[in-house]
Formats: sequence, C-alpha cells, structure tokens
Amino acid sequence: MKDKFFTRFDVPITEYFLPEKFTYSFDNQTNNQTAYEPHKLCLLATTQLQKYLITQQEWVHNFGLIEGQEGAIIGKMFGVLVVRTEQNEIGFLAAFSGKLAGSNTHSAFVPPIFDMLTEGSFLGIGMTNLTSINLEISTLEQNKTENKDKISILKKLRKENSILLQEKIFESYHFVNQASKSKSLKEIFRNTLNTNPPSGAGECAAPKLLQYAFQNKMEALAMAEFWWGLSPKSNFWQHKHFYLPCKEKCMPILSYMLSFEV
Repeated sequence: MKDKFFTRFDVPITEYFLPEKFTYSFDNQTNNQTAYEPHKLCLLATTQLQKYLITQQEWVHNFGLIEGQEGAIIGKMFGVLVVRTEQNEIGFLAAFSGKLAGSNTHSAFVPPIFDMLTEGSFLGIGMTNLTSINLEISTLEQNKTENKDKISILKKLRKENSILLQEKIFESYHFVNQASKSKSLKEIFRNTLNTNPPSGAGECAAPKLLQYAFQNKMEALAMAEFWWGLSPKSNFWQHKHFYLPCKEKCMPILSYMLSFEV
C-alpha cells in the first residue's frame, strides 16, 4: 500500500546517481548561502514541488507572488527529502515550516511533530486563559490607583501560566533519531546547549521530514530547503533560493535526529 505522503518522481531517474551517504549541508558558519548546491535529485524534487505550489487548488495562502491577493504576505520555507522505502522505491517527502494557510496539515506534506492547532488541545485552553487574564488586566488598568495590587497579582499569574504553558509545549515535542530512540525538545537543548529551546523550535521543515521518514522505515538520502514567496520583514529570504538550517532552532535537533545515539 502506497504511503500517502510518499511522492514518486514524475520523470525517470535512472540516469541520476544516488548519494553514497545522506546529503545535506550543515556548514552555515559563514552564511554563504550562494555556495549551497543541493543534490540533483533534491533539485528535481524541488522543481516538482514548486510546480505543485503553482497549480494546486486545495488551499489559499498569500505568498506575495500574485498581485492584489488578499491577506498578509507570508513567504514560507519548504523542504524536500529524497528517500528509499522498505520496498526499495525512490521518491521524496515534502514539508513546510510552521503553518500554511492557517493549518498544520495538508495532503501533500508530512504532518507536524506536534499539532498545536488540534481542537481542544491544552495549548488552546492555555491561550484562552491567558487572553482572559490580559482582558482583566486591561480593564483594571483603567483605574490603576485603586487596582494596583490586583493588577500586580494578575501579572504575576500571567507570567507563571505563560511559563508553564511553554514548558508543556517543549515537552510535547519528541524527536526520533536513526536508532529509533526518542528525546524531548527540552532534553535535546539541555544536552547540547544547556539552555531551553527557542520559541518555534521543532516547527521547521527539516525535522518534520526526518521524523516522518524514520518513523516509517524510510532511508533518508538527501534533503534541501528553499524559500517560496516574498519576505516583508527581511530581504535575506529570496524566492526560490536554497538555505541552510538555522543554528538557533534546527542544528541541535537535526544533529540528534541524524545520530545513532541509543
């Protein structure tokens, strides 16, 4: 039975050489992005995925590529992972960073490590509670003099709840390595950098791709990530350009996932 996230190449690949070992550059010390050249099969997978992004009609997201399109312009990082299945078939997986069109899940892309948008999740309940506290603080601040002590108590409660919620999020992300062993996001960062993970760690395309491949007995052959769309906040991100993994969020996670640590 075909895996629903496994994509076959739409052109013959018999003339392409498979990499002898997993191919993905981690050398981002100089930020010399122009020197990054993905494996040819990754380029082929990227071309196929980009064609899908242009032609699909399943969802709507404003990448800033269509003049006059409604909604905030949000460019997005996408990734492809060339894999070999247990049946010895070569194809690729695709993923996006963060959310796409307001959702964590779409039919052409592997699922998130942890879906924070699940209805009734602890995150939704926690955010609702924080919003309620914020509204109460805002109301009381209209008369600060009389409500000074209560405002102080609520701000302390807001901070405590926020920290507890973030800790629970960290503990909800677990990553599998090549030895099929799992570690939480917090454990990975404590063991490597002796710090807590930054916000958004674990939501990038690369960890999603490796997680799905390893959990489904696929061999990772080569991987690449590219930017699609405009970036209103920074000129660094360029449409269709390939980029290396970020050191702050991805490097500790990917280093663990690609290890055989037991």
